[in-house]
Amino acid sequence: MKHLKLSAALLALSTTAAMAQTVTVVTPYLAQPGTQAYLEGFEASAGENGWDVNVVDTAGDVAAVISRIEDAVTQQVDAIVINVDPAQVFAGLQAAADAGIPVIGMDAGSDPLLATNVTSNGYAMAAETSVYVANRLGGEGRVVMFVFDAFPPVQVRGVIADAVFGNYPDIEIVDRITPDVQDGGIADSRAQMEAVLAANPDEGSISAVWAAWDQPALGALQAIEDAGRGDEGIVVVGIDANPQARDAIAAGGSFEASVAQDFVGIGAATADAVSRAIAGEEFVAPVTYVPTTLITAANVDE
Repeated sequence: MKHLKLSAALLALSTTAAMAQTVTVVTPYLAQPGTQAYLEGFEASAGENGWDVNVVDTAGDVAAVISRIEDAVTQQVDAIVINVDPAQVFAGLQAAADAGIPVIGMDAGSDPLLATNVTSNGYAMAAETSVYVANRLGGEGRVVMFVFDAFPPVQVRGVIADAVFGNYPDIEIVDRITPDVQDGGIADSRAQMEAVLAANPDEGSISAVWAAWDQPALGALQAIEDAGRGDEGIVVVGIDANPQARDAIAAGGSFEASVAQDFVGIGAATADAVSRAIAGEEFVAPVTYVPTTLITAANVDE
């Protein structure tokens, strides 16, 4: 009897091991704090599910994502998660589709080859921050924008901000800057804002900085303060509400608002989508949205 019980236990362990799912996550943006938080939420849920997760960082090399997806296909993983514009990695997505392996976007973009894309509502976040700026300026002023059209979740933010500011005839867009993001986006944004300030040296010549995410806003803030123009009332806003942005908002200076995405929640929701995709469930909508919150001095400490 004892021998039979031991055999049954070993069989159960063997069966559990055989059912363990393998998931590969591929991203070129692991240096970004938001991506790191996505993974925190994803890996926590994956651990609860007993998955074997392999995170592949291509360190800013978007083209390399294709070959890393193909590697995962060769390894016959159960699912693949990407954090990159799907339009730029079509060949990899097609290889996964041909192999019958579901691919889920984690703050990527919509694509017919994705089971679903889990993200925040970029349209709503951009509307909140751009309307905040327009309201603070009383509908009149000169605004510098930092955008990044190469990445769909960020590209849509710029589209909405363009529309909001365009609806105010007395708001002028001084510059629409796409910063180099290889270092995370702060250093180049700072340099580019320094150039804008140098070209507009008069007090009041720059009214606000709208940034599609926090790093450019932080770089612009550094440039404003280092130029001795922190008391001009230049309004700076970002999106993501990362710890540095929250500290800047709490300090009560030019950085006034950001939007908190639930990065960990996006990671957890992505893991839920992976589980459903592996089970063969079809998604009724191509995008799964996770709620966000506008952060200002009024609630930054909450």
